[in-house]
Amino acid sequence: MSPIPHVSPASHVLVLGGTTEARELAAALAARPGVRVTTSLAGRVARPGAVDGELRTGGFGGADGLAAWLREQRVDALVDATHPFAERITANAARAAAAAGVPAVVLRRPGWRPGPRDRWHRVPSLEAAAAALPRLGRRVFLTTGRLGLAAFAHLTDLHFVVRSVEPPEAPVPPDVRVILARGPFTVAGETALLREHRVDVLVTKDSGGGATAAKLTAARALGLPVVVVRRPPLPEGVAAVADVPGVLERLGLTGPPGRDRSPGKPPPRWSAYRSSGLRRSR
Repeated sequence: MSPIPHVSPASHVLVLGGTTEARELAAALAARPGVRVTTSLAGRVARPGAVDGELRTGGFGGADGLAAWLREQRVDALVDATHPFAERITANAARAAAAAGVPAVVLRRPGWRPGPRDRWHRVPSLEAAAAALPRLGRRVFLTTGRLGLAAFAHLTDLHFVVRSVEPPEAPVPPDVRVILARGPFTVAGETALLREHRVDVLVTKDSGGGATAAKLTAARALGLPVVVVRRPPLPEGVAAVADVPGVLERLGLTGPPGRDRSPGKPPPRWSAYRSSGLRRSR
């Protein structure tokens, strides 16, 4: 496997965003002299949070379109910091980085882990989650986001409380109460919500992170079963880094801004798409 060089001064880093970690990474990169950072958002949220550096919104036109953009914009490194369930975007990013010869890394926060008192039921998909619900409860707190609700639309005998940032689109379950809210959430607030709506089963994706973990703590305290949809696997040969400091280390930007490398010391090397064996050429 050939090593892949780090970014260097006057580098351009593309961050595929949409997560808290993506915003944190953009801020850290924007603070580095000579580093240009562009954050790309899919455009599914009407009012995204502010990000440091440059911002672009909308798709690239698949892997080929992204590869062309990487070449045109002379991108030196790509960081996929999208949601752990953005499976198609991650696959396209891997293909585009390989095609354009751009070093790349996936930033993925760790998934949640159950404790001794948790009543988790892990399933591989939203469809499997829907199939498990009738035997677990009748009043469902569904926190899988506004996309994918069609998987539950046939469950006419269950009552759903659906929480999402944006209003969901049809088809949705016929008996549904929609709550529009954005995290972070508190344990006290989640406990009150579960009690108010008399929820007896929670459904969530294994998104990880602390912003929405309070619902798991509340469900544990109330003794509720939780259906947890597993994350999709990463593309073959793709490695993940768990946090922003890990990405900065891969990029050779571990010190204070402007003091990342000692004079005369060559930058360390990194390889995130482990099986690609690519070198960045200019």
